[in-house]
Amino acid sequence: MSFTIMHSQGNARTGIIKTKHGNISTPCFVPVATQAAAKALTTAQLNEVGSQILMVNTYHTFLRPGMEVIKKFGGLHEFMGWNKPLMTDSGGFQIFSLGKQNAAKVQGNTITFKSPRDATLHEFTPSRSMQIQETLGADIIFALDECIDFHTPYEQVKESVKRTHDWAKECLVSHERNHQLLYGIVQGGKFQDLRTHSSEFIGALDFQGFGVGSLFGEPKEESKNVLKWAMSGLPREKPVHMLGIGQVDDIFDAVEQGADTFDCVLATRLARMGYVFSSECTKRSKWRYRITNAKFRLDRKPFDKNCACWACTNHSRAYLHHLFKADELLAYTLASYHNVAFFHTLLTQIRESIEQNTLAQLRKKWLR
Repeated sequence: MSFTIMHSQGNARTGIIKTKHGNISTPCFVPVATQAAAKALTTAQLNEVGSQILMVNTYHTFLRPGMEVIKKFGGLHEFMGWNKPLMTDSGGFQIFSLGKQNAAKVQGNTITFKSPRDATLHEFTPSRSMQIQETLGADIIFALDECIDFHTPYEQVKESVKRTHDWAKECLVSHERNHQLLYGIVQGGKFQDLRTHSSEFIGALDFQGFGVGSLFGEPKEESKNVLKWAMSGLPREKPVHMLGIGQVDDIFDAVEQGADTFDCVLATRLARMGYVFSSECTKRSKWRYRITNAKFRLDRKPFDKNCACWACTNHSRAYLHHLFKADELLAYTLASYHNVAFFHTLLTQIRESIEQNTLAQLRKKWLR
């Protein structure tokens, strides 16, 4: 289990994360398989489209199918039929983001919440999160943190950062499996002193890598500054993951600050809503278009003329338009397949541009 930096251009770098289930070339996009599945896609399709690693959500798999089932299969890899690396988050994001549904409460190092499915009461502590993630068996796991909204008031963020730091230390003590890389998470909202403090504190602990959470809000320039503060205290020789980052411009910003991996649900979530990512679109349209618009009814062009994925090679925009209008489930699969391919292609281009010292030119091309 190791991380090796291969090439650098400024703070941007390419690298190799070695794990029990294979190597990951970075920078890398990580598709989200929330409930041990990327919606509308099989593991064979994810492999075919170039996915190196998937992110599975601890909260959802804990509730269903549950630890008893996962344990009987020896972990997520066998259960999912996926033989490449996996990440699991700590479960904290869903607990806090679904707070009203969960009736989530925090007391000391314990989060209590109710399952939104059957109202059963559950508890998460840092050590419990580690036990669950060890059972899930992912190659990269995350320390439990308190994930708060980007615009949360200062005093509340300050208290939350202290809690996240206390939980980080407890996770390190509880973590037992050496074949799992444990990442600590930097928090701090939009405040420079809190982000810098969190970065230095978490960066000084004996984690194998780091995550940056609750990062992007509006305006964009403010988020860019927060990103710099969050990265400022992290040791350069260890990998850094951006939690929930999936916009093209945000990826470029993070790569230029030294980020290595990115997970986001946008690729598949927006696909199910009929949004198709395309290199032919511009920043103004957020690099996507709505395939259900009438203008695509007779459009013979592929989803993206610059994409060589199976969906683009074999199908037209008109066909995808028809599938959505006819409520055919295949629409979700084709759109999701292409959208995931879009982000893998983008990150491949970014890796190549860092190796060739042309990242600035690539950024200019994409952010035109």
